[in-house]
Amino acid sequence: MSKNLLNVFLADDDSDDRTFFSDALREIPIQTKISEFNNGVDLMASLLSNTAEKPDVIFLDLKMPMMDGFECLADIRDLEKYADTPVIIYSTSYHPKEITRLNEMGASLYLQKPSSYNQLKTLLHKCLRYVNDSEKNEKEFVISI
Repeated sequence: MSKNLLNVFLADDDSDDRTFFSDALREIPIQTKISEFNNGVDLMASLLSNTAEKPDVIFLDLKMPMMDGFECLADIRDLEKYADTPVIIYSTSYHPKEITRLNEMGASLYLQKPSSYNQLKTLLHKCLRYVNDSEKNEKEFVISI
């Protein structure tokens, strides 16, 4: 990847989870810029804004008020501008039927929220390596941890 800085969007209604995520992201050896949203409505407003910087990857919580992760994913995939933007589902839940549905809807990866900070750093690093590699090969897959 030619970019030096990955533009990461995170939509999660839990402020502690957003802090945990942002702190872990800063500690991995990939330079990132993070934009945080506490609900899907604000995320979509930013994506639809002509002034917003395009994200390189979107991390999306499933269980959010106003607009959940399923609705956001469907709306993101309906926007041609974001057709190829990796969307990684980031959720505490793990339901195989939901994961299959998310894969069919166009999610790039499924990341179950880990309980340990070090696990989160490792998993975020793997996810961002996937984002970098996805520009070289177009394979899409769902992974649960």
